[in-house]
Amino acid sequence: MKKQYFWSALAVAAIAFSTPAVAEHIVFIHTNDTHSQIDPTAADTGGIARRKVLIDSIRAAEPNTILVDAGDAVQGTTYFNLYGGEVEAKALNALGYDLAILGNHEFDNGMDALAKYVASIDADFISTNYDLSGTPLDSLVDRYKIINIGGKKIGIIGLNVEPAGIIDPSKSVGVKYQDVYRAANSTAWHLKHNEGVDYVVALSHIGYDYDGMPDDIDVATEGNDIDLIIGGHSHTVVKPGTFQGWKLNTDKEPVIITQTGSTGKYLGVVTIDTDTDSIKAQLIPVDSRLDNRLDPGLLAMLAPYRHGVDSLKSIVIGKTRIDCSDRSCEAIHNFVSAFLASRGRELTPGQHIDLAISNRGGVRTGMKKGNVTKGHIMEMLPFDNRVEVLEISGRDLLKSIEINARMHRVSYDRNIVAHLDDDEIEDATIDGKPIDPDATYRIATIDYIANGGDYMKPLVNGKVIAKSDNVMNADVMDYIGKLPRKTIKSDESDHFTVSK
Repeated sequence: MKKQYFWSALAVAAIAFSTPAVAEHIVFIHTNDTHSQIDPTAADTGGIARRKVLIDSIRAAEPNTILVDAGDAVQGTTYFNLYGGEVEAKALNALGYDLAILGNHEFDNGMDALAKYVASIDADFISTNYDLSGTPLDSLVDRYKIINIGGKKIGIIGLNVEPAGIIDPSKSVGVKYQDVYRAANSTAWHLKHNEGVDYVVALSHIGYDYDGMPDDIDVATEGNDIDLIIGGHSHTVVKPGTFQGWKLNTDKEPVIITQTGSTGKYLGVVTIDTDTDSIKAQLIPVDSRLDNRLDPGLLAMLAPYRHGVDSLKSIVIGKTRIDCSDRSCEAIHNFVSAFLASRGRELTPGQHIDLAISNRGGVRTGMKKGNVTKGHIMEMLPFDNRVEVLEISGRDLLKSIEINARMHRVSYDRNIVAHLDDDEIEDATIDGKPIDPDATYRIATIDYIANGGDYMKPLVNGKVIAKSDNVMNADVMDYIGKLPRKTIKSDESDHFTVSK
């Protein structure tokens, strides 16, 4: 039977379903990329206790619910820095998650720590395109799940991002990536034709729309057995009721795609009406209107962890003139790049640093004008990266600039102007001076980038000549203490220009 699909507009105030519970509804409640946002954000959105209010309300109205997470439940706030995933695991259990998949940041503390984290969570973990045999995750993650609910069989697969270029190889030892399209299509076919499931749902952490890389749109349009994709990784708010929220598969039937953005700002709800064979998607804001219904038990569980986080946020280390609520603000990235250049010079006294390269994804929060605290810097730069100084050929530097022109994943402390022809680098300048392919350049960056992270693979060819003994956020705190009046200035200029 040809399926019917319906999409709702963005839900702006719904707290619970007002219609009577009906057995023919199967409801997926979903989250993605919540990134350790236990408390509400600086914009007063999200928060784990508010999320629980909505989840409990939906479950009270709908008996056939499945609560799932599409990855990156960890990393991004001081809760993860201090407690290594313990808080997030307890929160997932308190909310009663049924299924989850691995995001790239679940690997941030290495395989042994990840195995301990997964084992502590009541939800089942699945991955269809990671071969985890022989790793600490071997017996903890299934290839897929079949759930019998509401008189129907639901097959659920998990699609994961390729580790190369995005996950530190030292922290994902033994993980073997399998082509996401083949894994998705073959497993979905098996579930539909051999296992006889009624619907196939893909939990995905590959991103909604990435040029030149596997993404949810490609998975939807290059197969014919997947009915619903619940995504993550790209932090995209996929708006129900728009063409963004559905694509046609190879049989010209629509596939629903949904994603909630990041930091728990929205809760996603997908309702399958098995009587009419229709699917409806919603996004429900998670905000302060829920505050009078918070679960006292959950708040009590969080209280001792919150005390540790708040204590760090009370230690003032300087001031800033930067006033950006959005972590993508150029002023923040210019500050980080300027720090890298300064630290690079300290690590190589008497030597010239030609360029500093910082990864934009390494900055996790904005920066508001006023006091800067130790907790804020740890939250803004949460990763355990270390500053390195590389010597690299101009040819490899040009290739890395070419990659950044396509992906815009890194920032620079100097003005870079790149000239491309058909997306291939022709030439580039640093502060107006041409980069010589045959010359050697000295670059200050972090070990993640130097190891090819954020797809900067050409930098792997560089020679490390110095490395900091401290993690990056500790070095940044020292740097702020040495600034005039301990004040971070605002530089909002874009240091990267591309002409084609």
